[in-house]
Amino acid sequence: MNARYPVFVLALFLSVLPRAFGADAPAPAAAPLGLVINEDNSHFFGTRPAEQMTTEGLNAFVDQYAGTKVNHLFLNPNAMRASFRSGTRDAIWDEGTQTMPKADEPGGLWPNNARLLHERGLDPYTVWIARSREKGIVPWLSMRMNDVHCVNEPKNFMHSSFWVSHPDFWRVPGGGGWTDRALDYGRPEVRDHAMAFVRELLDRYDPDGLELDWMRFGWHFAPGKEAEGTELLCTFMREVRKLTKEASTRRGHPIKLGARVPADPDDARGLGMDGVRWAKEGLVDMLVPCPFWTSSDFDIPLEKWRTQMGEAVRGVVLAPGLEFNIRAWPGGGALANDLESVRGFAAAAYYRGADQIYLFNFMDSETIPVSQSDYRVLLEQGMGPDIVTKLPRRHVATFHDTVPIGASNGAQLPLDMAVGGTVRLNIGPAPEKGKAVLLVGLAAHDGLDKALLNVAVNGQACAPTADADTSAKYPGVARALQFDCPVATLKSGYNDFAVKQSADTPAQQVVWAELRIVLDN
Repeated sequence: MNARYPVFVLALFLSVLPRAFGADAPAPAAAPLGLVINEDNSHFFGTRPAEQMTTEGLNAFVDQYAGTKVNHLFLNPNAMRASFRSGTRDAIWDEGTQTMPKADEPGGLWPNNARLLHERGLDPYTVWIARSREKGIVPWLSMRMNDVHCVNEPKNFMHSSFWVSHPDFWRVPGGGGWTDRALDYGRPEVRDHAMAFVRELLDRYDPDGLELDWMRFGWHFAPGKEAEGTELLCTFMREVRKLTKEASTRRGHPIKLGARVPADPDDARGLGMDGVRWAKEGLVDMLVPCPFWTSSDFDIPLEKWRTQMGEAVRGVVLAPGLEFNIRAWPGGGALANDLESVRGFAAAAYYRGADQIYLFNFMDSETIPVSQSDYRVLLEQGMGPDIVTKLPRRHVATFHDTVPIGASNGAQLPLDMAVGGTVRLNIGPAPEKGKAVLLVGLAAHDGLDKALLNVAVNGQACAPTADADTSAKYPGVARALQFDCPVATLKSGYNDFAVKQSADTPAQQVVWAELRIVLDN
């Protein structure tokens, strides 16, 4: 669970040009939405002073994206509570059994600024929707379906009276873990509570789309009840689709429906979120296969999604999602994404059939993984396939962080070098020229400075070169060995990197692996 408090969540859908990666690359099935920012329920309120809680301040938030590649804003108005005066759930500033922080205390800016806007007669989502259209940016709403931030703190101000009053509605009543304390959508009361907010959003606001964020936090049913849950969520999605159609008629323009789901379609189905079925039934216009938060996932199986959806994929935008963090394995340390890792993720995703890319937890201030200057580059330059395949990019070994109990998470690390092993990386389109360097990170261990490894890519030996600087860059890595890989040996898509230590080297452990590709100028 995210340790940052409060969490300021942001998502980007990156603009896409027609793919030109060769005949073996799948053709895009739906028109791309463009470059999209997801503004979460706390970020604006928690990063601005009270003086900016005005119409001018609200407009300025939208205006920073005008003239950039951004043409869609996804606006998240809720977690357990709403960041506006809702008629169906608590507002974030409501007093009650919770401990409300003051403006100068951690987290206090958010509820106090949201309340200040309400007192001034300003609904930020109404203002943002109108300003977005004025600036040629398309507005959506993004609803978190089961947010359980800080459920280990019973008095935390983010908790709703509904959640506090009904511990019997938790997926594991009396459970202590955060996944146990998520609401159980097997309960009709929970589904009704969520549906009431869906109706309120569509009645109150005039968006161009509504996203149901099932990955906040991805656990919606009592253990062992996921199969039944699949049917319940399908019924829920049918009702929401009906409501968006009614709202479309009422508003005089289409209101689309999207959903964020686990990275693998089988894992999504196994947890009750059957995105493939939703697509086949025509219930969604967009699917975002993605991780939760623990790690970005550099191996989202888009081919599998497309194959399982069949012809239905033609009507759905498929937008794999990238997270703030990178972890090589579930117990590993976290590293923030940078421009090069975002490019690597995007290059592979486009090649595998993405219509666009979705970045989550990328902020315009304070908590962005990239620097402020690189954030502007991201917005102004965009991350289309023509960009990401020409500039330096990184492809990192990670894992699936949201899978059913007993399912494989696909983690390839750590590797015991006494045995050796293979790391498989999907690099998207193989470079025809330039340089490719495999970095292998070793944990602290006896004999580390004398360790010798042999590396081969697709059966071709890679030449050892100078170690990389590991200071504060690769979590858990005490020594980062590098190997020049023959570019001509790289293949588009998956590449196998065999790693084994020399016979006379003390046993080592690999805890990080990535390939960096730089084209010749």
